[in-house]
Amino acid sequence: MTAIVRPRRRVKDIMSNTTNKAPQAAALAGVQALIAGTQKHFPNGQFTLGNTAYTTASLVQVLQPLVDAYSAVSAARLNATDAVAALRTTEAKVEPVIRDYVTFLRATFSNAKAQLGDFGLQAPKARTPLPPEERLAATAKARATRVARGTVGKKKKLTVKGDVIGVSVTPITTSGPAPSPGTAPAPAPAAPAPTASSPAAPAGATTPASTTTAPAVVAR
Repeated sequence: MTAIVRPRRRVKDIMSNTTNKAPQAAALAGVQALIAGTQKHFPNGQFTLGNTAYTTASLVQVLQPLVDAYSAVSAARLNATDAVAALRTTEAKVEPVIRDYVTFLRATFSNAKAQLGDFGLQAPKARTPLPPEERLAATAKARATRVARGTVGKKKKLTVKGDVIGVSVTPITTSGPAPSPGTAPAPAPAAPAPTASSPAAPAGATTPASTTTAPAVVAR
């Protein structure tokens, strides 16, 4: 059975999003799905898309080159990724050798432009000395800049000392060595044990009475 199908706006939207906005991997999958769905549901279909008539086979022939192009780009990107990784590895090995070799060539040929040019190198440019007037002006400007910035030399910095006002220092003296950090203070000595009371006087003994002498009265 032959079906005549005219595209609806929805189909055009799907094609636009698939080919223009989606990433290439998704776009490839989208075009492949269009081909597979067309071959499944319209094996002998006829389509009028815009002003052009297509059969299933001719429509697939139009879509297949886009699939091939996306596949080629994906393969090229994969190969490019591998190639870039190989390039980075080779650079890490060769660049130190090139650097040392260029240093050797410059030390060998110095400022010889022709010889260095044979190796693709440029001779260093000779420095043109400043005229006396410009040298004096540059020196004066440098001094003025140091003064404006307050820049001083090493010896001058050593003479600059800070002053401390209103601070008094009280020395701390100890009778014994200072305890080491983290050591607990020694416990206080225990109180002496109570001593025994004096023995009682024997029976029958008399306790001598205290004698008080009254002051003598002198008659006048």
